[in-house]
Amino acid sequence: MVDVLYIVLPCYCEEAVLPITAEKLRQKLADLCRRGAVAEGSRILFVDDGSTDRTWEIIRELHEADPVFSGIRLTRNRGHQNALLAGLMSARAHADVTVSMDADLQDDIDAIDDMLARYAEGCDIVYGVRSQRDTDTYFKRTTAEGFYRLMGVLGASVVFNHADYRLMSRRALDALSEFREVNLFLRGIIPMVGFRSASVPYRRGERAAGESKYPLRRMIAFALEGITSLSVRPIRLITGLGVAVFLVSLGMLLYFLVRYFTGNTVTGWASLAVSMWAIGGLQLLAIGVIGEYIGKVYLETKARPRYLIEEVLGEDPPTRPDR
Repeated sequence: MVDVLYIVLPCYCEEAVLPITAEKLRQKLADLCRRGAVAEGSRILFVDDGSTDRTWEIIRELHEADPVFSGIRLTRNRGHQNALLAGLMSARAHADVTVSMDADLQDDIDAIDDMLARYAEGCDIVYGVRSQRDTDTYFKRTTAEGFYRLMGVLGASVVFNHADYRLMSRRALDALSEFREVNLFLRGIIPMVGFRSASVPYRRGERAAGESKYPLRRMIAFALEGITSLSVRPIRLITGLGVAVFLVSLGMLLYFLVRYFTGNTVTGWASLAVSMWAIGGLQLLAIGVIGEYIGKVYLETKARPRYLIEEVLGEDPPTRPDR
């Protein structure tokens, strides 16, 4: 029996690229249906993450022209990860398998064929992994690869050079729905789901139109969100650093005692000032990291909805929003 595929695309102010993306994906889905790779009931699901431009109007026009396009509109901007989760959780009620990707067409849509092939072999999760980063600037390439390595050092399990281009079976989506945290970092959560997985290499291209919605500031915030959501190792590193500073202070105490009893004491404020600034900076850093974790605990205990759906085009979403 051929499976129903839903292609899920979070959108935020993508009016420039959306018509191009829709046409290419429609052709791709039609080709997959024609070859019998997916069922005729397959859909393309756009999730409008509180866009302030004509994104939702375009999605509505696409749906009215062709029912292959479905749409979900969130009540307000909730961020890429929450919008993606909203699409996946809504799609799992109707789809046997989903493929998530960005709406800017930088992900190679032909890699879907290889993903479906791995799925047919029994993989519940298939990750799209960038084979190279020649389209990125040197700064973005080095910082992105450094981020993946840093995540590994800090104890967070992520797939190297993988963003959110992936295939998930319904069984994997059902398992994902059991993860209830408010602080979402799907690139780290989904590997925790388990099940058999595989990777498909692809070459990421330039945006078809429009501008990136992830400037440096948001990329740094996203990286910090991922690190603090998946690992407590930063707190342990601070503990280790505190122990190291304490040991150094004992060594310095012995050193100054020896200097004092040998009559070689040198008075001065420079060493004292430097020590005070160093210790003070370390304390502020420790308080900041601990505060970040306390803030996340605070948000988790409130258990607020991760998203709320305002309007649906196509099949109805789950009767209750996923929390």
